[in-house]
Amino acid sequence: MMTTASRRRPSQQSRCLRLLLPILLIPCSRALAGPPYQLDDPDPVPYRWNEFYLWSGAASSPGVVNTAGPAAEFNWSLIPHTMFHFILPLGAALPTGGPATFGLTDGELGFQAQFLQETRHRPMLGTFIMMEIPWGDAARGLGAGGPSWKIPLYAKKTFGAWSIDGGGGIDIGEKVPGGRNYPFGGTIVNYDVSSRLTLGPELFAHGRETADPTLSQYAVDLDFGGYYTFNPHDPGFQFLFAYGHSVAGQTESYAYLALYWTWGPKSTAR
Repeated sequence: MMTTASRRRPSQQSRCLRLLLPILLIPCSRALAGPPYQLDDPDPVPYRWNEFYLWSGAASSPGVVNTAGPAAEFNWSLIPHTMFHFILPLGAALPTGGPATFGLTDGELGFQAQFLQETRHRPMLGTFIMMEIPWGDAARGLGAGGPSWKIPLYAKKTFGAWSIDGGGGIDIGEKVPGGRNYPFGGTIVNYDVSSRLTLGPELFAHGRETADPTLSQYAVDLDFGGYYTFNPHDPGFQFLFAYGHSVAGQTESYAYLALYWTWGPKSTAR
């Protein structure tokens, strides 16, 4: 599913946010973990299905707010129980006391694979490996200046109207100037309030992202999000939303808004 940031969304542009910016978004049957949350999931789209998001978000840290959006995310399944992932974002850097910049920011490529399918007594298990591509101009604050990789392990279990996602991994950022490798992880609890609305909290944590401890520290974020299905009889079009703030460690916030479509052959739909 989103990311990262973002779904989910590029890590430098969409992990945390202090402002919920007004955002215009756009196009495809469902979204669970992944967007709109910071944590992803082990649940790729069905074979030969596609997903498309048009989304925006932002990242805040001491002294700067980085926005991402409008950004496009496209996911597609060419092999059963797997999914390929691509993000192309625009964004802005809004440093305290400095000039604002806007332009192309770092992109993202990913591959999601489900190792075990969920059964009555066993959770779903899988991974969602991602690479951040340094397309943005780091000198203007629009990119990290080097590639990074996320290597996680995720699990998911449903209980009627409830679902629980959890997991974590390592972000390999040593190729980013001033960056370092650090762990991340969390859990999401979703509840289907109705056939149209799903809501739930997320607890997400990450380690210190920079080699210089004065520039970043660990953080634990508490987020709340969900998604609204416009037509429950044809759930291929949804509105996704989330907002949260750190409850421990470095002060940071997170926000995400998107319109989401998914489509594919009915013969392989869940």
